Amino acid sequence: MAAPLSVSERRPLSTEERKVLLSTLAGTSIEWYDFFIYAQAASLVLAPLFFAPVGETSPGLATVISLATIGISFLFRPLGAIVAGRYGDKLGRKKMLVFTLVTMGGATALIGLLPTYADIGLAAPIVLMSLRIVQGFSAGGEWGGAALMAVEHAPVNRRGLFGAYPQIGVPIGLVLATGVLWVTTSVTTPEQFEAWGWRVPFLLSVMLVGLGYLIRRSVEESPVFQEMLRRKKESSAPLRDLFRRNAKEVLLTALVFVANNAAGYLVIAYFISYGTAELGLPRPSVLLATVVAALGWLVFTLYGGALSDRIGRVRTFQIGYAFVFVWMVPLFALIDLGNIVVFTLAIFVLTFGLGLSYGPMSAMYAELFPVSVRYSGVSIGYALGAILGGAFAPTIAELLMQNTGWSGSVGIYIMVLCVVSFAGAAAIKEPKGTDLGVSP
Repeated sequence: MAAPLSVSERRPLSTEERKVLLSTLAGTSIEWYDFFIYAQAASLVLAPLFFAPVGETSPGLATVISLATIGISFLFRPLGAIVAGRYGDKLGRKKMLVFTLVTMGGATALIGLLPTYADIGLAAPIVLMSLRIVQGFSAGGEWGGAALMAVEHAPVNRRGLFGAYPQIGVPIGLVLATGVLWVTTSVTTPEQFEAWGWRVPFLLSVMLVGLGYLIRRSVEESPVFQEMLRRKKESSAPLRDLFRRNAKEVLLTALVFVANNAAGYLVIAYFISYGTAELGLPRPSVLLATVVAALGWLVFTLYGGALSDRIGRVRTFQIGYAFVFVWMVPLFALIDLGNIVVFTLAIFVLTFGLGLSYGPMSAMYAELFPVSVRYSGVSIGYALGAILGGAFAPTIAELLMQNTGWSGSVGIYIMVLCVVSFAGAAAIKEPKGTDLGVSP
């Protein structure tokens, strides 16, 4: 049983702490809105618009290719993590967060203006994939900076909860993306949505990025990073130092993230395609079900971060992955009933395990790396985990369905990844409470 908190530990948040939480929450929400709009559009409408020749002869293959473009961006996340990590460890977390936000928003808005295959031919999918690569680069550098800004500002007994705020940017971004798509598909006919309606969510990114820029510019730099600069402890080659001294931690952080990211992308993209194309459920209803699931993911992620402050990061991760593993058995059986209420309930329950295996991540990752290479370490570990997990999860799920005709094969795929991530968490010595400052 945890010891009762002292009066100082129960103190209200300071004004700066509140600004930091708002900044990390707003910025990551906008970043992931941009990222998820593409993922959902790829599952709904991009195949016939940008891969028309394939779609005319094989609609199923066009869908697979469209979903595969989601994964292409993940391959460039490590590059974004390396660049942002290097300069984030040398110049500060705040500068990199502003840079990644503007880069992501610019790429998203340009996708909304992009001509289709019918307009410019083969150049359309090439430019589309190029902009998706820019999104991946930005996402690779975004998460680490946001996580560190939150955790390095946090009281030691609240790191898990503070670190959960950039994490809930994912479900909030999903709510925003899915909600905008739901409204757009509800007020347009299928023909209007395919002709121009799909562009609206991409173009709305311009306003969101402007808001996020103003919020992020107002926040002070991480106090841990400021201390490092005062004591001139910065590394001249953080990437080299990271892999010489902390290669094991990079590997473990990647493995810990694999199953969560793969299962998360089922909610973000695959279930939308599966629910509409395979089960014949109405598109607006499936999008609304995804919004409900995202709200559950938000609540359970906050709970997971707070729970890790009480029982530890490792144990919280393991409870989350054990739940996801077990829920894979009934999940697809329920979804395949083809009832929208049951469909919604099934993916909502899944988010309990997703939240517990996502909420503690920022705090755990920050506590595993020394300050001089921390931005690089958490960003690269996260990016590698995303490649191994969610990058091609929707594509793999679609291929499994096409080749086996059995949705349970997708569940087995996620169960295998849960075993991998559970073992990765078990190999980590509990880091809760580790000193995040500069060693003397």
